[in-house]
Amino acid sequence: MRALLFASSALLLPVAALAQTPAQPTGKLPDAATPIAYRLDFTILPEKDRFNGHTEIDIDLKAPARTIWMHGRDLHVAKTIARSGGKSVTATFTQKSATGLAQLDFGKTLPAGRVTLVFDYDAAFGTGTQGLYHVKVDDAWYSWTQFESIEARAAFPSFDQPGYKTPFTVSITTKPGFTAVSNAPEASSRKAGALVRHQFAPTKPLPTYLIALVTGPFATAATMIPPTPQRSTPMPLGVVGTKPNAGQMAFARDESGKIVSLLEKYFGQAFPFPKLDQIGSPIMPGAMENAGADIYGDGILFLDEKASSERKQAFGMVVAHELAHQWFGDLVTPAWWDDIWLNESFANWMGYRIGNEWRPGLQIELNAIEEGFDAMDLDALAAGRPIHQPIPNDGDIDAAFDQITYGKGGQVVAMIAAYMGDEAFREGVRLHMQRHAYGNASTDQFFTSLADAAHDPRVLASLKSFVDQQGVPLVTLHREGDALTATQSRYGFFGANLPAEQWIVPLCVRQGETKNCTLLDKPSMAVSAKGSGALVPNAGGWGYYRFELDPADWDALIAAAPTLPAAELLAVDDSVWASFYAGRSPIARPIALTRATATNASTKIVFDNAHRLRDLEKRGLITAQALPAYRKLFVDLYGPMLTKIGFDPTTDAYAKEEADQRELRKDLVGLVAVTGHDAALRAKLTTAFDAFVGGDDKALDPAWRGVAAGIALNERGVPFAQTLLAQSVGKPALFQALGQGVTASNNPDIARWFLNDFQDPRVDARQRLFTVAGFLRSPYTRDLASDFMIAHFDEFVKNGGGGGVFSGRAAQMFGGLCSNAQADAVDAKLRPTTKGSTLNLDRAIETIRTCARFRDAKAGEVSAAIAAGK
Repeated sequence: MRALLFASSALLLPVAALAQTPAQPTGKLPDAATPIAYRLDFTILPEKDRFNGHTEIDIDLKAPARTIWMHGRDLHVAKTIARSGGKSVTATFTQKSATGLAQLDFGKTLPAGRVTLVFDYDAAFGTGTQGLYHVKVDDAWYSWTQFESIEARAAFPSFDQPGYKTPFTVSITTKPGFTAVSNAPEASSRKAGALVRHQFAPTKPLPTYLIALVTGPFATAATMIPPTPQRSTPMPLGVVGTKPNAGQMAFARDESGKIVSLLEKYFGQAFPFPKLDQIGSPIMPGAMENAGADIYGDGILFLDEKASSERKQAFGMVVAHELAHQWFGDLVTPAWWDDIWLNESFANWMGYRIGNEWRPGLQIELNAIEEGFDAMDLDALAAGRPIHQPIPNDGDIDAAFDQITYGKGGQVVAMIAAYMGDEAFREGVRLHMQRHAYGNASTDQFFTSLADAAHDPRVLASLKSFVDQQGVPLVTLHREGDALTATQSRYGFFGANLPAEQWIVPLCVRQGETKNCTLLDKPSMAVSAKGSGALVPNAGGWGYYRFELDPADWDALIAAAPTLPAAELLAVDDSVWASFYAGRSPIARPIALTRATATNASTKIVFDNAHRLRDLEKRGLITAQALPAYRKLFVDLYGPMLTKIGFDPTTDAYAKEEADQRELRKDLVGLVAVTGHDAALRAKLTTAFDAFVGGDDKALDPAWRGVAAGIALNERGVPFAQTLLAQSVGKPALFQALGQGVTASNNPDIARWFLNDFQDPRVDARQRLFTVAGFLRSPYTRDLASDFMIAHFDEFVKNGGGGGVFSGRAAQMFGGLCSNAQADAVDAKLRPTTKGSTLNLDRAIETIRTCARFRDAKAGEVSAAIAAGK
């Protein structure tokens, strides 16, 4: 009725009265105009400071309008025209907010219907990985794009939000001989004066954030991915990288297609786009799933078969993650950023799953479980968010790309998939892809597809209970005779006071070979555990929950640790240490677990507990009186492993070894020499370092120079550092070792010298920032570094880039502090400068206070137990 009355009254008003300027939006654009198609024509010469663009956008104007809202950030728009009804009018494009909201004023009221917007403009290249950015590598310039989440508006005028999917027709004009890549195959190229214009075929419907533009004198490699049962014809695959990577492209060329084929099999359909380019960028911190043109950090993409398992694990997981996005994110795209969790959580799970299928021997799935448990420490804070949350403002978007989305979200997806069964879950995913192909979909629509496949509404209720509220479930298992009772509560750190929550927990317990799974949908209920042997409360390790046991069951579980699969042991590690940091277990229990796993066949388990044990010192829990016993514990636990594989610091002593063995030795040297302060090993390293300083490059392999320099500086102090600095002139290898050693020295005098007295033109502002961040990670230098960074914060903001963006990142750097006074100082300095979401800052402050509270209460008890050898 309201709509009818409005329509009737509108007939009495002049047309101009309808053209009211809507209120300025802070997030999603009003639905006054819908883009139908884009034509983007760029002139990109990467060595220049700016690029040129010509953009045409066909839109559907829903009602007569004089102005509309759209996006464009820091664009110098020279000319704007709107074509409507066969006529052209000159329009005015005005940026209205720092995030790139723009107003387009037509100068008159245009009628509803089809309108074409035409823009001629130029803009500056980005210098970081935002928008259209350029980088000089050796003597050549290259350019790439990174548009997620709202950076496309820095490259072209647009309706820059994921709910708008249209075809894009792209051309790039650049120098002869340069490679130009976009989302679609190149259709033609022709001379354009002294330049060459590369024309690409129209794309499938895409949102702006998935558009890719890559230009420069790249090295390339190409192949065809063979047909699969889901795809009847071969598909072009290219690998693109800067010239220094020309010899490292074969691995990505040969292995990417295998991952594509595994994904096609899972989704039950062909790759959604006509070609795939795998592109490296030297400064990309991760990777981006641009449709048909994924971009990765060079270190992820460019390797060979001799690389370490860790690097191959990263390749398999990240490539599988980004290629899974070609379906889940690119083929079916969120309608708005509040559903981005689904993109990233699902792709994270798929990355590990398909990566594991690609190379089962790498055990990539263990990294998935580890990432899920890492997210629990963040999720256990009062300052937090659910996986799925409203995002009303542009400034809140990037907060959704965190460990909760990736680690927790991926683990929750894995948990539900395991409970539903692989086949039923996969059928739900396939159904979702079919229903929404080349369109948009919401969280509820994905849930509906799963429900239609699961035939069990409780499974969907369980998923929602984890997705729609923050927090970590704690399942306490208690025996009374033969009865086992499971009680759920919310996990919290020592002294925390968190609101109560309840979940529907897919709980899987195991005794011996007998496994039982149930949905824990009440505060407390009886569960079945009828086998023999130790009770394993998170069978398989995929559950997103922590557990607590009776003392006898804890003892039996830790005693059984050497026999448990690595995935379940990761769950045991997490819950044993979580019980300690909640104040429910003495330090003797996690130390017993660390002893039981010190020679485990899985090095991931060995170092998971070793690094947790090392964190006791970082958290201020080891007093000076307990320090000798604490260091001896590391030497006793890990020294025999190092002795077994041997240690020779000379250059190329282990050149013929497998990369994994070299990585193992590196980790062990850190534990025994740096944390354990083993005198003999430290003497061997410093002797070799002295010979290296004296000119004998063969005395010390480059792999050991940083750690050796750190030990020497730790023991010899500032005079030695000053001597090394003077000797390093004209010796880049020595200067690099000095820089690594300064950061790793754990010596407050060295930190004070660097912060207050060190001046050298070879260290620029950004490198200085990274060194200060390194000091923040050491309990011996972090107080100095914290005071210095707060005092010079405005300078770091300027050199760190992004103002409020840097403030958010800096908040995470400060998270290693451990005093309430420091929490107050960080809060006072950063909060006024943080733009958009303050969640990172809130988490950092709470983490600092949580550390201080536990240290003040437990340091004496922990140190006494370690000094007593417990």
